[in-house]
Amino acid sequence: MSFNNRRITCFIYCLLLLPGLALGLSTDKDQPIRLEADSVDIDEATGVSIYQGNVIVTQGSLKLWADKMWIYRKNGVTEKIVTKGNPTHFRQLLDDSEEETRGRARQAEFYIQKDEIHLIDEAVLEQKQDKFRSDRIIYLRSKSLVKAGASAQGKQRVHVTIESEQSTP
Repeated sequence: MSFNNRRITCFIYCLLLLPGLALGLSTDKDQPIRLEADSVDIDEATGVSIYQGNVIVTQGSLKLWADKMWIYRKNGVTEKIVTKGNPTHFRQLLDDSEEETRGRARQAEFYIQKDEIHLIDEAVLEQKQDKFRSDRIIYLRSKSLVKAGASAQGKQRVHVTIESEQSTP
């Protein structure tokens, strides 16, 4: 087994040690979405809405903050949300827990139908004391799956911190 294959196997093993990392509160998707911003431009012809200035989005336990957000809709259905910020960040409660998943990056892309979040540029994803850090992280919420670095088409190495049960307060 080559060094790269061992490193990938080790990384996959580390992911398996983090049960539930990528699983947000399942009832959030059924809640209404509330948006706040300093300004909004809605183009019904193209299906693109642009929210700017202190953007705040809330849906159930999911809360998102950004400087600017684009919402792409087709045939009345939201397909994708793109946010940019310094950084843009979100948090969401986990099922059967008081714990939150937290993420931040300079850009985030939310693919609604696939239930995916792509964190791009200075990306960080955390749960409890465990943390992923890379230039690109893909968070597949419904499948409890995280991809980072090269497996997420990133260019930087992935840094993973897994706290032991004994060191967690």
